[in-house]
Amino acid sequence: MLYYAIVFFVIALIAAALGFGGIAGAATGIAKILFFVFLALFILSLVFGGLRRR
Repeated sequence: MLYYAIVFFVIALIAAALGFGGIAGAATGIAKILFFVFLALFILSLVFGGLRRR
């Protein structure tokens, strides 16, 4: 999932450089959402993984 967040971020950078404001904004929004979902899942896996080992 982090891979997709990075891909959308790169798409947003390229679109912004070429002047496509709407596409860049949409890709940035998608990248943010995917990044925070990845971050939440990562923290949950750390917490539940630590609980399982005890």
